[in-house]
Amino acid sequence: MFQGVYTAIITPFKKSGEIDWDSLKNLVEFQIENKVAGIVPMGTTGESPTLTHAEHGKVIESVIEWVSNRCIVIAGTGSNSTAEAIRLTKHAAGAGADACLVVNPYYNKPTQEGLYRHFKAVADSIKDTKTEIIAYNIKGRTAVNVETPTLMRLIKDCKNITAVKEASGNLGQMKDVINQAPDNFSVLSGDDNITLDLIKAGGRGVVSVASNLIPDKMVAMVDAALNKDFDKAKKLNDEMQDFFKGEFIETNPIPIKAALAMKGMCEEIYRLPMCELSQKNREKWKEMLEDMKLI
Repeated sequence: MFQGVYTAIITPFKKSGEIDWDSLKNLVEFQIENKVAGIVPMGTTGESPTLTHAEHGKVIESVIEWVSNRCIVIAGTGSNSTAEAIRLTKHAAGAGADACLVVNPYYNKPTQEGLYRHFKAVADSIKDTKTEIIAYNIKGRTAVNVETPTLMRLIKDCKNITAVKEASGNLGQMKDVINQAPDNFSVLSGDDNITLDLIKAGGRGVVSVASNLIPDKMVAMVDAALNKDFDKAKKLNDEMQDFFKGEFIETNPIPIKAALAMKGMCEEIYRLPMCELSQKNREKWKEMLEDMKLI
């Protein structure tokens, strides 16, 4: 069962635009030192749409190699092309990923039947491996929602679909999934700010943006919540509310990469169409981080 904090890790770049492999390796070590349950390369936060296929594969292979079984690796392998998602997923499974995070097909706006067939085809493509599938439901970026009956159908028909990253923003829908899914199915939050509420409802953790910079705080909060020490979890969660707001002052992953750069952990380099924070938001975000004593 997937449980705990899984960091949707950024992809650092050099001024030349190339991937900064040394910084990425250091970021992976930072996560492991702070006892996250796992690392998610090539998710939304990793700017995956801007990487070449070769780069995408090498990032996943490198993170798996560096982690060396010290935590879980969940590889982002989704696409709006089912054939491409299958190719990426089979590659990640062959490289030794523990799971693959497969996002809703974006832009196409498939029907629920189309969504079902897409996820089933991807899951079936690696059903003879040990790699599991985590569905990634994020309507805000894909224009489609995996409805609960569709997800239940997939869980029933695909034994290797064992979790969902829920970033629909609909806590009611998440609770419906928790109530209807088998006990061994994990519902993970895709939003830092509702993680505590989701765990209280029976969720198992979070695929986190915040943990790029504050993994220790996120791990402490989630562990407390999973141990049903909700007073402690609430106190820790309250302390991070300003951070949760600030990390989305502009489109993710712009603010979190800026924060890591201010901390000296990477260069603040993006690939278009992502670009640096506006000056006004940079000053506001920097002040917030200084007030929280994070930089």
